[in-house]
Order: sequence, then structure tokens, then C-alpha cells
Amino acid sequence: MEKAKDRARLAVDIGGTFTDLCLEWNGKLTSVKVLTTPRAPEEGVLGGMTEILKQTQIKPADLGLVIHGTTLATNAIIERKGAKTALVVTEGFRDSIEIAFEHRFEQYDIFMRKPPPLVARDLRFGIPERMDGRGNVLIPLDEAAVRTLAPKLKAAGIEAIAVGYMHAYLDGKHERRTRDILAEVLPGVSISLSSEVSPEIREYERWSTAVANAYVQPVMDRYLGRLDEALRAQGFTCPLFMITSGGGLAALETARKFPIRLVESGPAGGAILAAALARQCGLDKVLSFDMGGTTAKICLIDNGEPQHSRTFEVARQYRFLKGSGLPLRIPVIEMVEIGAGGGSIASVDSLSRVHVGPESAGAEPGPASYGRGGTEPTVTDADVVLGRIDPAYFAGGSIKLSSDKAGIAVDKAVGTKLGLKRLDAAFGVSEIVEENMANAARVHAVERGKELQDRTMIAFGGAAPIHAARLAEKLGIRRVMVPSGAVGGRLPDGAGRLRGRAQPLRPARRRQVRPGLRQCAVRRDARRGRGRGQGGCARGPAGRNADLRHALSRPGPRDHRRPAGRPVRQSLARQAHQAL
Repeated sequence: MEKAKDRARLAVDIGGTFTDLCLEWNGKLTSVKVLTTPRAPEEGVLGGMTEILKQTQIKPADLGLVIHGTTLATNAIIERKGAKTALVVTEGFRDSIEIAFEHRFEQYDIFMRKPPPLVARDLRFGIPERMDGRGNVLIPLDEAAVRTLAPKLKAAGIEAIAVGYMHAYLDGKHERRTRDILAEVLPGVSISLSSEVSPEIREYERWSTAVANAYVQPVMDRYLGRLDEALRAQGFTCPLFMITSGGGLAALETARKFPIRLVESGPAGGAILAAALARQCGLDKVLSFDMGGTTAKICLIDNGEPQHSRTFEVARQYRFLKGSGLPLRIPVIEMVEIGAGGGSIASVDSLSRVHVGPESAGAEPGPASYGRGGTEPTVTDADVVLGRIDPAYFAGGSIKLSSDKAGIAVDKAVGTKLGLKRLDAAFGVSEIVEENMANAARVHAVERGKELQDRTMIAFGGAAPIHAARLAEKLGIRRVMVPSGAVGGRLPDGAGRLRGRAQPLRPARRRQVRPGLRQCAVRRDARRGRGRGQGGCARGPAGRNADLRHALSRPGPRDHRRPAGRPVRQSLARQAHQAL
């Protein structure tokens, strides 16, 4: 009988735009990237699994383990695309979820807006019942009131219900009885109990966590159920485990019942990868930077271990300040996550300010450059316009991008409104999303009393390596590390190789970047002719000149134009000369 350790291991990570799969067998890694299918995520997973098994000539029965990470729950909360949810609480406490901690996270902004709860006030209902702080029943549960509530919930089209009673963490019998009654009269509606989701003192965090669990449960339960059925039908017999927010593993049944524990599932796998690389390379202080198609995640790692916590705040909205997001009471790897990814949509507001995210084009329709019906400009479109992405070799050549459609989208939504040329408009989009991520990293570090300047950035994910250098420059970080095959974050054992060689540009790629390099050279010469501080290139909203020397420099905290080593500088210079 074949030993379990000798059998193949498969890792799956569903993001907002792409689904990545990595298979490890006999010391070899094979990876596949496919578009996520938002309406039925399991279709993308199954398609990717079919492709990766075909490439490796492995049968479903040869798999010994499937580990699954996903950002579906996170993205649903950030983009407010979860189920229509109701909240049932102790009578007189339906506004506790909105009152929160009774403090302002920004004392001096009179226009400050608190993040709206996931459940609107008209969908929050009070039920007569009460327990004291020792679990003694003061007011029995009014079962008739619970039954009366059912028609209202049905008329409102409620898909999920969160139940949270005072002091239920001591004894959840009132919550359980409420669930039994509602399940009887409202079959098919998901019900989450605060006493099971987060059985801890402090009703606001407990109820907030229960509401978030209910909000994402229908989506995650349907997806995981369909995936499990499809895998069994295709002959997969190995166990399937989900990565939890704390970096551990959960059985499928637990994940379906408490999907809120998966809210940082995919990012947790990335943090584990970064921590493993930090230990292998002897790095004491690391900043993990994971940027995908919908969100960007930043995590501080000290002495080879990411920081852990029992509380977490998702979807921060106001300058990433503590208190501007939704608090969750779950074990989690501490990180900050914002709506900034390759698919994040760029727009211009009434004050002529460029905004990027948190709304994302996702995989359907996707960025304009995908040619799948998307018309709004995204970060990926801006990168295509700037020549940072090879349109013919995106996602390993599996997706052909349209530079023309990307440019048209950037012009229409940003360039025309601000009177900017296409390159400047695209650069403004890129600069704004990078500043958003830099600001989030600064706030995250300050809240934990940490410094960023002496850290090494480990960048991975579909979009992170493209934006890593500029982000590092903004944060004063002097060293950036990009793992080879960053999808290996789901299988840390095989992810120790680094890619640092300068690769020569292919002739076709040289022809594509030649116009941009020439324009950079013209702007460089014009700026030098006008003297310091009078740059000859048009400045976009971000206010940074495009300079060819920027590509040949390594950022540092004191000298942001510190030259790279001679071999690297000479190699890049030769490529630029050939392209010109």
C-alpha cells in the first residue's frame, strides 16, 4: 500500500480574479492558473484540476491530500456581495451592532462616517428574553414572538439569519431554541448563533462575528457542498482541508458551518510562505506583500513567525484606521487587507481625485484588456498601458490582453476627465493604488509599534511583483524578494527558490516597450535641461516623473535613487540600449 507521504498533494487557491492550483509529487511542482468563475467557483477549480492532472499524468486516486485556501469570504465582505441577512437579538439591543464601541476612530473629522453594518436597521429584530451575567434566566424566551417574526423574514427575502442574545456565551439554549423554531418555519435559510460562532464575552464583537458568518455562509456552504460532490463524482477520495485565518486547517464540515474562520484563508497561506522563506534565508524582519486580483494583503513577520491575534478588522474604509472596519473575534494571522488588486476599478470623483478600489472587475467581466465585456479601467489595464505586462504572455500566455481596449478604458474614465495623456493617466492609477497600499502598511506598522525601513519585502501574488519596487520605495524598504512560483505558498515545503536573474527581453517584447522607453528618455533629457525641480514630463495626480533611471535604481530609506550593483545595471542598460 502506497504511503500517504509518497502520494501527490494538491493546493488550490481561489481569488477574486484567478484560481491557482499547485501539485507537488516526487519533489516536483506543477502549477496552473485559470480564471475564477464567480457564479460557480467550483467550475474554475474543477477545470484547473482537470488541466493539472492532465499535465502531470496523475489520476484522482493518486492524490493523498487537497488543501484549499480562498478569498471568497473576504471579497464578499469587502465588496458587500454576501447574502441578505437579518439579525435577531435581545429586545432593546438591536442597535448595539451599530453603536459599536461608542467612540470615534477619527476625533477631528466632522464628516467622518462609520462603516455601515452588514445588516440594515429594518432587518434587525428584538425578541423578549434575557439572561444575566451568570447564565441565569431573567426573562424566558418568547417563542411566540419568534414564530411571529418568520413571515416578516420570508417577505423580506432573507437568505441568512444571525441570532445573538445577551450573555449567550454562558448558555446558548435560548439561541438554540430560536434556531429550531426558525428552521422549522423557514427551511433552507442559513442560521448562525453567536454562542457557537464566537462564544466569548462582549456582545458587539460576538454579534458582529455572527453577522459576518451568516452573511457569507450561504455563498460558502453552497460552493463547498458542490465542490465536495463533484470531487467525489470524479473519483477523488483523499481528504479536503481548508486553510483557516489562523494558518491552521479545518475539515470541510467545520468550514461550511463557520465560514467566517476562512475570511483570511488565502492570505494566511501567503503569510505561511513568507515566514518559511524568512526562516530559510535567515531574515529576522520581513514585510509580506501579497497582491492578487481583488485585494492586497500586508503582514509583518518577525523571527520567522507571523504575528497572531484573537481579533481582526476586515474592510477598513477610513484611511485604514483602527475602528473603521468590521471587527471579527476569530483566531487570525495579523495582517491588513484592502481592496487593491489587479482588478480594482479606477474612477474620478467630483473633486477630480483618482480613486482605485475597493470595487473590482473580478473575472467576469474582468479588466477591459481581457476583452470579456469589461469597460471600466483597472490596475491591470494601467499596467498594460505602462508596458509593465506583456499582453501576449499574460498568465503564462493563457490569456491574450488587448492594449487598445486597456488604453481606451483608461482614457475614457481618467485621462479625458483630468486632461491627461494616456500614459500619465495610467501612471496616476498605478501611483494611487500603490499609495493606498503604502498607507495601509504604515498604519498597520504604527498600530503594532513596528518599523518598516529595516525589513525585507517578500512579494508574491499575481500583481505584487509588478508594484513591489515602487511600494518598497514609498516605505523606505531597500530589499525586495520575489519567490519563484509564488503559488507554492500553499505548499511551503517546496517553495524555497528565488528568482533574481535579469532576463533578456524577447525581440517582440522589445518592439512593444520601445515607444515607452523613448518617451522616458525624452522626458529625462527635458528635465535635465530645465534643472532640478523643473521636470520636463507631465505630472499626473500622483506627482512623480517617469524616469528611465528609476528602473536602474534600488530604493533606500535615505537615498531613493541608490544605484544597483554594476552587473545588474550594465545588463539593464544593454536591454534599454537595444530597445532604443
